[in-house]
Amino acid sequence: MANLKTTVGGIAIGCCIYNASGPRTGNLSQLSKIGESRAGVVLAKSATLVEQKGNPLPRYKEFPMGEFCPASINSEGLPNAGIDYYVSEEVVAGITGLSKPYFVSLSGLSLKDNLEMLDRAMKVEGISSIELNLACPNIPGKPTMAYDFEQMDAVLEAVCAHPLFNNKPLGVKLAPYFDIPHFQRAATILNKYPIKYVVCTNTIGNALVVDGENEQAMIKPKGGFGGLGGGYVKPVALANVRQFSQLLRADIDVVGVGGVTSGMDAFELILCGAKAVQIGTKHWSEGASCFTRVAGELEAIMNRKGYKSIEEFRGKLKEYSIAPKRKEKSVKEEKDSTVDYRLLFHLLLLLFPIVVAIFLARDQGYLSK
Repeated sequence: MANLKTTVGGIAIGCCIYNASGPRTGNLSQLSKIGESRAGVVLAKSATLVEQKGNPLPRYKEFPMGEFCPASINSEGLPNAGIDYYVSEEVVAGITGLSKPYFVSLSGLSLKDNLEMLDRAMKVEGISSIELNLACPNIPGKPTMAYDFEQMDAVLEAVCAHPLFNNKPLGVKLAPYFDIPHFQRAATILNKYPIKYVVCTNTIGNALVVDGENEQAMIKPKGGFGGLGGGYVKPVALANVRQFSQLLRADIDVVGVGGVTSGMDAFELILCGAKAVQIGTKHWSEGASCFTRVAGELEAIMNRKGYKSIEEFRGKLKEYSIAPKRKEKSVKEEKDSTVDYRLLFHLLLLLFPIVVAIFLARDQGYLSK
């Protein structure tokens, strides 16, 4: 039987599927639903130093990009209850009581804010790990930090120098990269510091979705510009997971996120090197039941392929060498196919003497030609 156990940053996780920091993660009620599902981790909403209401509504919309490609665009602007809520005794006890690791996400509006939040979170027993969000593209007037390599380097240097840094494993959420030199530059910076994992990848920033019928942008903030998520992002996420799995130190884990709606999506991210997989857009539309469903689908795929653990296939993506294998038929399909051929054979046997008789009759003049 397939086993979905894994580790992220040295933390043992019972199931490699869990939530992305974003949809349905803002309060204890929402976080508890995640913890009650098969999700292996409960990850809180990215926190700022003080509570934020976020950008004007509507700021999140889902839309189809093909029959099997649900997509989303958002410019949330980090609405959250503030760091003190997510590290409070009430929330921490509520999550740890569900026997799941509790991760806190930090997305300060300045380095000073991040260091202050880090100080508070590192002191709280019951928080298993910190995810530092360097990837948010939706704060008006603020750049995406992961694209400013000098700033990213400076932030990581300061964070890793914090006197409480070693209290808990710290991971970094990254923006999506597209050019090979950018992958290499980011990896060179990340490899300098004792971080434990990276999360690849956040939404594709500053996309624009248009409502052509009403001749307007799909969302209100920033003139309609926002982060593109969902199925459209999956090939980018696969590429980022693959690149960083190959470029980072062996002791830095990679967590994949982007466009996951099924067990096969999760399987492909793991095949590219991910040690765990997060779900965002589908969590928003389906709710916490998506973690249980995707985990079950992943187990079924692993059982079919004969894998007992994700380590047996993680990072073992093959380069193209031959045409894809023809799908093997199941026993039922083979049986149905055999029945079809037998039926056709018997029909031909019945029709053959009739056809011969018709031709003979025509030759003897009994039928007009």
